[in-house]
Amino acid sequence: MKKILVVLLSALMLTLGLTSCKKEVVSQGVTKTEVLIGNCAATSGNLANVGGPFIAGLEAYLKYVNDAGGVAGRKIKFVHKDDGFVAEAGLACTQEMINDNKVFSLVGHFGTPTVGATMNLLKETGVPAVYFATGIGQLYDEKATEEEGNYNLFPVQPIYKTEGRIMVARAVGDFKAKKIGIIYTNDDAGKDLLAGAKTQVAALTGITLVEQQVAYGSTDVSAAVTSIKNANVDFIIAASNQVTIATIIKELAAQSVNKDVITTYVNVAPAYASLFINEIQGKFDVYGNGWVAFDATHKAALDLYQSKIDAKYAVNAYAITGWIAAYYFVEGLKRVDKKTLNWDNFRTAMESAPITNPFGGVIDFKNGQRLGTMEMNLSKAALGALNAETNLYAGVWTNVKDLESIESILK
Repeated sequence: MKKILVVLLSALMLTLGLTSCKKEVVSQGVTKTEVLIGNCAATSGNLANVGGPFIAGLEAYLKYVNDAGGVAGRKIKFVHKDDGFVAEAGLACTQEMINDNKVFSLVGHFGTPTVGATMNLLKETGVPAVYFATGIGQLYDEKATEEEGNYNLFPVQPIYKTEGRIMVARAVGDFKAKKIGIIYTNDDAGKDLLAGAKTQVAALTGITLVEQQVAYGSTDVSAAVTSIKNANVDFIIAASNQVTIATIIKELAAQSVNKDVITTYVNVAPAYASLFINEIQGKFDVYGNGWVAFDATHKAALDLYQSKIDAKYAVNAYAITGWIAAYYFVEGLKRVDKKTLNWDNFRTAMESAPITNPFGGVIDFKNGQRLGTMEMNLSKAALGALNAETNLYAGVWTNVKDLESIESILK
């Protein structure tokens, strides 16, 4: 009799289990009328001029969507906290977003320090994270799985390893360089750009890479610049993000280097060009990658953006990328549509078909692809308006070449 009872109980448990599996439930942060998302981003400190516009663009797109009724009957609520671009603060903030605020998703997860410090947390919790305002190598995955991690992460911006490859392609394809110098910072961004550059050099014939490392945030890079100058390179890659880039470029100018330079897309903003544009005149040009296009093909997207954003951000690249971050999340929501809004269905929706960036190329997340944008354009730092008081010019960036893949650059 005991054996029969055990068998009957087991059958009952199995039936209940199968029944419960069929009933999907919403994930945290979701109600019938609302879905809660959030992020941690630097809106104070050295990166406030990046984080502030980024958040403004993200909020503008969400307001545009909410004013039109939201998605599938739900409005999108956004919570944000300033982490000052500090890894420890970013980790604490992300824990708070997931465990206390109980957001459905992180959108626009911001900055190399915070993203690097929270990668394990994101993978462990499984919370979806759409768009990372950084390009660190940990985001890169050719076939992410739920078991191995990155499955719930959806990078959109170019990943530094990919961009490092593109920088070498530009040096060779556009500037006919054979010997390339690279000055890179000893942080994740610099090292990943270097790794990508080395990968691309290895794939080419007759190309040499001369490497020099500098400390992130260093105010003295003279030794590295001297070594690159003495190596007599044809072209220079400045593999550093905002904090150190002006120091590198100013020192190149101070030592009368006359080789053109390319830097990462995160530096392609007037604020950074203004830091060095006066010093480089008559010596060399500084180029920068980009992944956001404003040509005639994307005019409708730009018109919509500018009609919804504060006028002071009308041509701000960081605000536009915030808009793009929100756009990608909303596209995922739209694909879930009337299905149960939970993490599994959202991840499946994001992978179901490629998503076209309204300002650029296409991202395809299918089969676990987490590669970021793989097409980039090229801009050049140029003189802007003259300040009559300082007699110095502001810096601007002008488009040189439209979006291209590595293959098309090297043709």
